[in-house]
Amino acid sequence: MMIDGLLEALRIGFGFLWTAAWAIIMGLTITSLVQVYVSKERMAQVLGDGSVGSLVKATLFGAASSGCSFGAVAIGKGLFKKGAHVVNFLAFMFASTNLIVELGLMIVILLGWEFLAAELLGGLILIAVTAVLVHVTLPKNLFEEVREALAARDAEMGVDEDPTCGMEGKDEYALTTEDGETLKFCSEGCMETYRQQAAGTGDWQDDLRSWGGWYKIANQFRKEWSMIWKDVVGGFLISGFVIVFVPQWVWSALFLQGESLLVTAENALMGTAIAVISFVGSMGNVPFAVALWGGGIGFAGVIAFVYADLITIPVLNVYRKYYGWKVMAYILAVFFVTMAFTGFVMEILFDAFGIVPDLAGGQTATEQTYFALDYTFYLNLIAFGLTGFLTYVYQRGLGAPGRYRDPVCGMRTGEDSPSTTYDGNTYRFCSKRCKRTFEGGPDRFADESPTVEEAMSEHSHH
Repeated sequence: MMIDGLLEALRIGFGFLWTAAWAIIMGLTITSLVQVYVSKERMAQVLGDGSVGSLVKATLFGAASSGCSFGAVAIGKGLFKKGAHVVNFLAFMFASTNLIVELGLMIVILLGWEFLAAELLGGLILIAVTAVLVHVTLPKNLFEEVREALAARDAEMGVDEDPTCGMEGKDEYALTTEDGETLKFCSEGCMETYRQQAAGTGDWQDDLRSWGGWYKIANQFRKEWSMIWKDVVGGFLISGFVIVFVPQWVWSALFLQGESLLVTAENALMGTAIAVISFVGSMGNVPFAVALWGGGIGFAGVIAFVYADLITIPVLNVYRKYYGWKVMAYILAVFFVTMAFTGFVMEILFDAFGIVPDLAGGQTATEQTYFALDYTFYLNLIAFGLTGFLTYVYQRGLGAPGRYRDPVCGMRTGEDSPSTTYDGNTYRFCSKRCKRTFEGGPDRFADESPTVEEAMSEHSHH
């Protein structure tokens, strides 16, 4: 019986993963595309005040950014240190884990459109409630003092944000410009992305028609996946084991049953509390939410649980290390209250319109057939092919030979690459398309030096 249970748990867990794989990959690709062309510096500059306009921009920036809890917190730290208002940096972190494309696709596939509608509408309500709550309760000067201490500590420890992605830079991936500035990167991939941006002068349309442009997207895709894969795989496998091995009496003991406001409120609070201690963050909490929904938790509890990936114990520990105990406790209190409250409001609102899903309807997780020649199979083939393509482009870009730089996209090139001569200089290109782009308007690109070293030197003087 135990072996049968283990096999069934694995079947369900991997079945969920198979069902949602194409959505995760497509969503990460879109997120990576946006992140490559949205400047983190520009974000920080427009998020410095507590106005409604800045709050809206923080939400939009977040929705276009990282899908990983830890990545969101790291980028949020960079924005906060550069001057972003507390409300805006909290809104950015929430939006970048709850209002992103890949999460929305997963919710639709595994839970249904009603949950997606509640996630998106409730997310906007949650951000608005958070803004009001922070403005009312924010301890005087607490965050300003922490911001100053954070900047001083990072400067003392030599901590620098990666200029390409906002993550923490490492000493082994550092370069020094000719003016003496030392830049640190989180990985070799981001360091190469920076070098490409320094050497190339093409716009984003040129980038998307070149190997260099797709390398930048592939590097971001690799980074996003490296940050979330443990949460995703862990969340799917845990959900399978929870569905198979957690008996119904446990759910009945945890969650009140019925249709009263008290039941809705208890489910919302319990859903948030379970998220805090679950250790499953990011998109991994969606399949876990399926297990909770199947166990009998109410609509409010599921919505609150999905929101709460930013207050799991591992993420709270990151807040503590970045900002200290007081700020960690404040963020926990604000997010816990607003997440539980918004889950409660969403069930009341959806119930009033008669669109709360029927828990008794449809197949259970154990009754479903996951692996079949259906649309999921073909979408996964496309998604896996896209992953293979991006992996190839990343490896090609990182290992490209030669001392030359394509002046259009910044990709490294070798002696045998396509080339042309203009104004006494020979320029080499990663592809014939970049060569044609150059020849269509050489004055746009000819001021860039053709070799790697010269291009970086030129950039340091700009």
